[in-house]
Amino acid sequence: MMQDIHDIAAFPNERQNNWLIPSIRKAHERSETFGLNASTCPDYDVLTQGELRLKLEQNRVLCAHATPVMETLREQIVNTQSMIVLTDAQGLILHSTGDDDFLARAEKVALRAGANWAEERQGTNAIGTAIAECTPTVVHGDQHYLAANRFLTCSSVPILDPYGELIGVLDVTGDHRSYHRHTMALARMSVQMIENHLFSSTFQGMLQIAFHSRPEFLGTLMEGIMAFTGDGRFLSANRSAQFQFGLPLTSLRAHTLSSLFGLPSAQLIDRSRASRDAHTTLDLNNGAVVCARVRLNRSPIANMPALSLPMKAASKPSVPLDKTSKLASLDTGDAKVSAVIGKVRKVIGKDIPILITGETGTGKELLAQAIHCDSPRRAGPFIAVNCASIPENLIESELFGYEEGAFTGARRKGAAGKLMQANGGTLFLDEIGDMPYPLQVRLLRVLQERVIDPLGSSKSIPVDVAIICATHRNLREMIAQNRFREDLYYRLNGLVVKLPPLRERTDLAAVIAKMLDMVDAEEAYGVRLSIDEEVMQLFEHYPWPGNCRQLGNLLRTAAAMVDDDGCIRREHLPEDFFDEAVSAVPDVPEACSMAFAAGRLQEVTASVIAATLARHRGNVSAAARALGISRNTIYRKLPGCTPMEQ
Repeated sequence: MMQDIHDIAAFPNERQNNWLIPSIRKAHERSETFGLNASTCPDYDVLTQGELRLKLEQNRVLCAHATPVMETLREQIVNTQSMIVLTDAQGLILHSTGDDDFLARAEKVALRAGANWAEERQGTNAIGTAIAECTPTVVHGDQHYLAANRFLTCSSVPILDPYGELIGVLDVTGDHRSYHRHTMALARMSVQMIENHLFSSTFQGMLQIAFHSRPEFLGTLMEGIMAFTGDGRFLSANRSAQFQFGLPLTSLRAHTLSSLFGLPSAQLIDRSRASRDAHTTLDLNNGAVVCARVRLNRSPIANMPALSLPMKAASKPSVPLDKTSKLASLDTGDAKVSAVIGKVRKVIGKDIPILITGETGTGKELLAQAIHCDSPRRAGPFIAVNCASIPENLIESELFGYEEGAFTGARRKGAAGKLMQANGGTLFLDEIGDMPYPLQVRLLRVLQERVIDPLGSSKSIPVDVAIICATHRNLREMIAQNRFREDLYYRLNGLVVKLPPLRERTDLAAVIAKMLDMVDAEEAYGVRLSIDEEVMQLFEHYPWPGNCRQLGNLLRTAAAMVDDDGCIRREHLPEDFFDEAVSAVPDVPEACSMAFAAGRLQEVTASVIAATLARHRGNVSAAARALGISRNTIYRKLPGCTPMEQ
């Protein structure tokens, strides 16, 4: 759990350390050990656009959950000379937004995407110090170690993943003269919202219990959320759940659903179904009584049809029927995809490794999740690891875990690796081709002997995991170049399937319809989302270089822009996509091309008229004379224009 934030008092102007609160004094001492001094010119080490794009891709899950929350927070602090910053776990800024006039000043100290604000580069600052201390931190004015940053006041809150590991920081930065005490509270609430979204998304196929002592707090940021396997094995808990039990995550991991709530999972599910209310009453093992909602697959169980949950993953129940099959939901009519699903069905539950290939964005992780959900292990965890997104010096500890004191900076009491977290379930190794060569040997041993050796540990731990791998690379070529182990390749490719790129699929309309249903369900737009015929023609001829991921992001953005009828039209598409699409589709039907061109011409015409009106201070007659058109034309092109007589 994070420590409480240190209050900010009035600070004298002197720079002696004796006026600094202990945590800031400690941060200043670290800054000195980094070889910095107050007059040091900041080293922002701003990434190139290509490098930044890679970092954004590596942190796409964090960004996807954090960006909407940042926009909401921006509305709350608008006109306060502030900006909102999202960083990764190393202090690299991924995204920033805020007041335009303050952004201009912030550019001078590189508070922009691609800049690094770790303590070793910037000295004491809220982002870097929050990472170093893993606690909410305010650094105000002269508390900054570098003189160049002392015009700022910054409030930073670490963002933890569903397993309690640091994945980023949310920061609100402004002019030190406009500091407000409520800023930290807003930042902490925003982080809580991000973490809850991440939690629910990560464990969406698991048994989730949302609870609070007061029923009106269910469904709010205050509710505790816990995730369990179908047979009641503990997976994780959010901050509020840890607080309500009075136990940290490390202690909760020793419990089960039964030891925490006093009843087995099957009885809890039955009680939830039988309850007439949306919630049920539960007794915590610390004596507290709470109201709770039980969820599975992101819906309250009480509202779900009867469903059989396996009590133990090892019981190997049969693969579900098509009506409940996740694989069946992916079969939307394309012959190549149907063939892939047919092959996968034949090996599920037979301890045959699966290797999924295909271009980036074709849905490899989605297929892996569907395989897990249709497998005998579906009651266990599904743990995904992107081998390309973890720094090479950290991937070993991420996969295998470590004991206390295993290396400098290791957490107290150590940490469970992804392989241990996936015990009893499925480990999905995405971009396996990017795994460092030395680690491939260790992974091969795990596959052969089913044991792991955490860093710093002298004992081997048995694990029971199914491993699914994916890559967009040609592993055979990498073997020829001595970049991928041949023995590991043949251990992984029991069944190799290839997902086709979106441009080769024949079921685009069905894919779009399914994605729109998902967007509508997640965002609750309240209308039936649809695609205008002209837009659909453009989509059908577009090559989709980013495949399903690009299509999904585009539809999500367009859906947020639609009118009340829910129909996505040309004007709802992002400009950069439209420009790229028109240039990339030379054979687009003439009617569609003309319609898009006409639309752009209308936009340009309206823009020119509006600019001319502004130049003539709204005088329609003067604007008409300057443009050589009639006043009626202006009224027609700008329906909102009000006549102004001279």
